[in-house]
Amino acid sequence: MTSPTAATRDRLRPVAWSVLAVGASLAAAAVAGAGALGLGVVATRVGADVAGVACVGLALVAVLLPGPTGVTRHDLARVDRTVDRALLVLGGAWVALVLVGVALRAADAFGRSPGQLGAGEVLAWSTRLAAGRGLVLTAGCALVVLVCAAVRLHDPDRIAVRIPLVAALLGVLTPTVTGHAGSAPDHQLAVVTAALHAGAAALWVGGLGGLLVLVARHRTLLAATLGRFSTLAGACVVIVAITGVLGAQVRLQDWGALLTTGYGLIVAAKSVALVALAGLGGLARRRLAAGRLPVLRWAGVEVALMAVVLGLAAALTQTGS
Repeated sequence: MTSPTAATRDRLRPVAWSVLAVGASLAAAAVAGAGALGLGVVATRVGADVAGVACVGLALVAVLLPGPTGVTRHDLARVDRTVDRALLVLGGAWVALVLVGVALRAADAFGRSPGQLGAGEVLAWSTRLAAGRGLVLTAGCALVVLVCAAVRLHDPDRIAVRIPLVAALLGVLTPTVTGHAGSAPDHQLAVVTAALHAGAAALWVGGLGGLLVLVARHRTLLAATLGRFSTLAGACVVIVAITGVLGAQVRLQDWGALLTTGYGLIVAAKSVALVALAGLGGLARRRLAAGRLPVLRWAGVEVALMAVVLGLAAALTQTGS
């Protein structure tokens, strides 16, 4: 049974991870020369990304949960209900952050403060530009997550949890492929690599965070889901690494720009963090293979570092090369 101290720590972890992601994104944007409005855009972007990735991770854990064999139906139902409640809150926050982001980015595009912006200008930016339409689609996906969670709270059998998982994944992908990737020199390669990069990262980061928050203290559930997640995470690491290199190659004029541009510096910092993440993941898998189950501390450090990478990635989407 989870102690009150452990339960409190589990609840505070997502807050700490969110703070790390927002702090990293704002620091990176400041280094890249963003102004006050630009920092607001980055903050809402990383906030929306955190909400989206959290929705992906929670729904993924619910999908990975085993059948009732070896696990009581009560435990499975408890986790499912926790997931649906969290998706309801996170889906609402996601919609709100995306809408605020639309207003801030429209103000930035028209060179005005948000208070001086008219509804017609917001509508024009969000319907005529690919980035605006992408954010509107993201808000729609987040709304689907919210509605699915509300319905599942009344009748879990009415909507499969795979539906909010797919909606959340699409919501995470949309702003990435309609943002800086859509205007990259090699358009098709940039869009494909951005989509694969964002999707794999969301499954990896969100899944591990979801495991820690939902089932880490329940040894039976953890043992039943960790193996399947580890296989998925390994594939995601490879995809994130390859698409990250390809994306940087498309975006940067030459490799010397890694140290001479704000965008390049953020790419370099993100690359170092990803190498560290791969090392931590390998260490955790070796401990599991040796039968040394206490890997939760390492996993917590890994998710904290992932939060920093998520913040850097959000800053990258708003930073020119």
